[in-house]
Amino acid sequence: MKSKLTYLLICFLIIACNNKNSLSFESITIATDSCENCTSVQIEIPQATENTKLAKTINTALTGEIIALLNFDEESNAQNLNEAKEAFVNDYEELNGKFPEESMPWEATIKGDITFENNQIITIKLESYIYTGGAHGYGTNRFLNFDKITGKELYQEDLFNNLDEFRAYAETLFRKQENIPAQGSINNTGFMFETEQFYLPDNLGYTENGLLLFYEPYEIASFADGPITLTISYTEANSFLKHQQKP
Repeated sequence: MKSKLTYLLICFLIIACNNKNSLSFESITIATDSCENCTSVQIEIPQATENTKLAKTINTALTGEIIALLNFDEESNAQNLNEAKEAFVNDYEELNGKFPEESMPWEATIKGDITFENNQIITIKLESYIYTGGAHGYGTNRFLNFDKITGKELYQEDLFNNLDEFRAYAETLFRKQENIPAQGSINNTGFMFETEQFYLPDNLGYTENGLLLFYEPYEIASFADGPITLTISYTEANSFLKHQQKP
């Protein structure tokens, strides 16, 4: 009888752990009404549906990132996506009221996709295009990494056993990929790293092919060069990663 109870208890614990790490998503869309010569906002992201710490962390992080992307005047008090959408439209209308002959309708398109998931980690990419006037809009990609065990968002310092050692290793691979001499300034071939020292991008994300380093346009090169990326296979990256992945 004891052995049967022990077996049932073990099964219960396994199921509980699996449920803690399980995730289900539904796609949600927030958008303005379609009309000619109007500011448009189109948001399509995955929303975690469970009532767990992990799901709440993911949804809160996504909402916060999108509110920041749509915050034109840095004075928005938006608390959710609908309020952020309305604030973006109102900011355009206010500007258009002051300069009706100069302002073109604004545009914001934001799409979220899961780029990596296993029993430890989930990474969601937010791809956005924002136009608020000028010659062209600005496209960005933001990678959000989450620890499925603790339910916490992982920031750059949370990813590595030793950030400085990984940075030095990444620089070696970056120089090789971009044909930059091993010695001398990292900007020898035309890059624009500040202080002429290599640094990691703001965006790092897990992918099926390895750890992705994603430099936005303007981050280390001209806008015309577009984003600069470096993918480091897990075979190479695992010795630096706190959350090692299968090669």
